[in-house]
Amino acid sequence: MRVLFVCLGNICRSPAAEGVMRRLAPDLTLDSAGTGGWHVGDPPYGPMQDAARARGIELGDLQARQFCVDDFADFDLIVAMDAQNRADIEIMRPAGNDTVVRLLAEQDVPDPYYTRDFDGALDMIAASCASLRADIAALPLR
Repeated sequence: MRVLFVCLGNICRSPAAEGVMRRLAPDLTLDSAGTGGWHVGDPPYGPMQDAARARGIELGDLQARQFCVDDFADFDLIVAMDAQNRADIEIMRPAGNDTVVRLLAEQDVPDPYYTRDFDGALDMIAASCASLRADIAALPLR
């Protein structure tokens, strides 16, 4: 199963989700991206890396990239961090594509780049990734 996590800039929420899920599901192929391209090539935001590292999750090997239309073909599941990013992803969906796109949590994961609550975001991401891991077995593979 190939899973892509998507947020706005790919420097806080989506790389954190990728890092958490790497620990929970080492058998999955994982990546993360942002709907915006401002941070392409940058590592995750320092305070997010610090908060993740305090939990034993290393994000320093990740680099931001922008979500692209090819991601629909390259991944079985695309997981958005909030409703706006999900809508932005859906706008790019190719005609006839049936890749599953869903939200990580029942509510938007607040962006800690703006809220400064990196631990709160990680708490929500960790709980949601655990639920997602349990749900993945029921998802159809393409």
